[in-house]
Amino acid sequence: MRTLKKQLAAPSTQVVNISEAREVRALCILLVIQAVVSYRSIPRILNLFKSETDCGLAWIPHFTSVINWTLRLGLGLLKQVKPINTPWLAIIDHSIDIGTKKVLVVLRVPVETLSQKGAALQLKDCECIGLKVCEVVNGPSVAMDLATIFNQAGNPKAIIKDGDATLQKGVRLWSKTQEELIPVIADIGHTMANALKNQFEKTVLYQRFTALTTQGANRLRQTDLAFLIPPKLRSKGRFQSISILGKWGDKMLGVFAVTGRAKKGSLLGRLRIAMPGFLLLKPFIQRFATTTIVVSNVMEILKNKGLDQIIQKQVSDYPLLVSSDIIETLFGNFKHVIERSPQADMNRTTLLIPALCGHLDKASITQALSHASHNDYTIRKKRRAFFKGKGKPNSGESKSCVNG
Repeated sequence: MRTLKKQLAAPSTQVVNISEAREVRALCILLVIQAVVSYRSIPRILNLFKSETDCGLAWIPHFTSVINWTLRLGLGLLKQVKPINTPWLAIIDHSIDIGTKKVLVVLRVPVETLSQKGAALQLKDCECIGLKVCEVVNGPSVAMDLATIFNQAGNPKAIIKDGDATLQKGVRLWSKTQEELIPVIADIGHTMANALKNQFEKTVLYQRFTALTTQGANRLRQTDLAFLIPPKLRSKGRFQSISILGKWGDKMLGVFAVTGRAKKGSLLGRLRIAMPGFLLLKPFIQRFATTTIVVSNVMEILKNKGLDQIIQKQVSDYPLLVSSDIIETLFGNFKHVIERSPQADMNRTTLLIPALCGHLDKASITQALSHASHNDYTIRKKRRAFFKGKGKPNSGESKSCVNG
């Protein structure tokens, strides 16, 4: 291990072929993006392959170089965004809280993608065309950011978003500045979840059912019957996945549906003690399960096939997307990557987001990196440039926003 550390720490004086260096650079980036390997681990992995195999690696980069390349890739992808000839949809969301800041992400998806795939979107089908990290998030700031992004990428045929009030106001303000009407599609998941919430949340039977499941979970969690506890629902947005509770309740009705007294200590007897009066809620549970399962099935069809009704023909001949789930997947992947490679400067780390979209290969990585130099995003370089100049800020207010 000491020998390996010395090899990694020792400076290399070997002349490296530029084409081989580009291949190593692309390999390092793909290890971060696709294999979710931490920055510090990549040189160790490459050195292991170099010493134990015949892979022919002539050069092992420092982990800081891997960080710089990966973030430059994201910046380069954003810089090469331009209008496209085919109609496309924009998916927007505010999802990541970074201290007091939020990240606005805009994805571009060609309209024809859903009909060609016949299945739900994947990140490789999307392109990140906008990334804004801001401290101040309100309707006017969102409208201003959308104007900047769409001026570079062109206008979409429609915008898909969730029910967030800030996004809604920002999109409305931006739309007022456009000559052509841009349709706005509400995310089907949030819309259906709000409908289920309005139908069930305040009813006595629903509250009794959820209280009973919580009580049962607490009594069964540390026992050999823990495999029968109800699914745990998140406190925020629980109605977006409420169908799993409906499915569980419907299955448990079959377990409880045994006439007569249960033997003491039997599975049924212990369940009846853990969740007393479960069968008394049978009519409600059946209705609740049927409703939530049907809604879940409808959403699955719409997310995979899109909205294909006569009214949407005014926008496009192709099925329209009705879900912004893909952007939640993007944020989930981003968080998964940074858990392995945490950094203090989260403003720069968000440049990973564009790199998680689309299909990356050596050619696309090289092209994107050519659009962003190391100086474009490095804070140390900006600090040096500032103090080499006058070192005095311009008068007036500065907007606390980092543009991707």
